[in-house]
Amino acid sequence: MYGKKVKLRAIFLLFSIVIVILAVFLVLKTLEEDVVYFISPTEIKNLPEINTKKIRIGGMVKKDSIKTTSDQINFIITDFKSEINVSFSGSVPNLFAEEKGVVAEGFLKDRNYFDATKILAKHDENYMPPEVKESLQAK
Repeated sequence: MYGKKVKLRAIFLLFSIVIVILAVFLVLKTLEEDVVYFISPTEIKNLPEINTKKIRIGGMVKKDSIKTTSDQINFIITDFKSEINVSFSGSVPNLFAEEKGVVAEGFLKDRNYFDATKILAKHDENYMPPEVKESLQAK
């Protein structure tokens, strides 16, 4: 039938394929816990139940909604259909502003309140850091 060399190659190939499949499965399973997609306020309103896992909420910062105190910033994220109140303690990115895109990472308290642990400001493709803009204008 088949020679000894062919059988050894087939076993080695089969063993290699199983190892690669197992490695890919383990990597994807490990990353599954860390992958956090952002959801909109409307999607939050439509959730069947509130979970306690860390999530990201994305949308626009509503105009005239930013309220700051000495240790906290409160604002509203909207997707122009629904809104959610966000509370954050810490420093916000330079791009954070009203009517700009934002992604807040943290924990949902209820369908109307979100406690953020991290704020990520979104920018468009035309964004240029202020330092680079200044250096280009100086030339």
